[in-house]
Amino acid sequence: MSISALGLDVGRRRIGVAGCDRTGLIATGLTTIERQSFQQVLAQLQHLVTEREVQILVVGLPYTMDGAIGTQARHVQKFGNAIANALHLPVEYVDERLTSFQAEQLLQAQNISPSRNKPLIDRKAASLILQQWLDERRLKAQYTQNSQAPSAADSEAVDSAAF
Repeated sequence: MSISALGLDVGRRRIGVAGCDRTGLIATGLTTIERQSFQQVLAQLQHLVTEREVQILVVGLPYTMDGAIGTQARHVQKFGNAIANALHLPVEYVDERLTSFQAEQLLQAQNISPSRNKPLIDRKAASLILQQWLDERRLKAQYTQNSQAPSAADSEAVDSAAF
């Protein structure tokens, strides 16, 4: 069940990056990449992918509030697919609506000024995106495991058939 994933909060100016522990339980903000060029972003991500033995990219997709994929989401998908192809990694997209808002709320609760800490917001948003993906993945695995486990009635049927 363990996995090494990178979560990305892709913005026009910056990309928040988060990683997870080896157990695949907890996402943590790692860094914020200031976007200058595709090659520069790729080089920084390649370093993290190699260092952390990353197996998958998880990218936040900014759906519109009514759930549609708007212009910004299409830009993020195009960028995410290009990065994933260049890094030879699979990519999954997660609904990131309100993650930046949640990140700002978390900072305010810690008496940290969101307006002075944009890179920190991006990192926190990336960790929220990755944590959401990890939690959903864990729930799916539990559901699959529970639905495949034999029920008590099944084992009784097997026991009585043996006699």
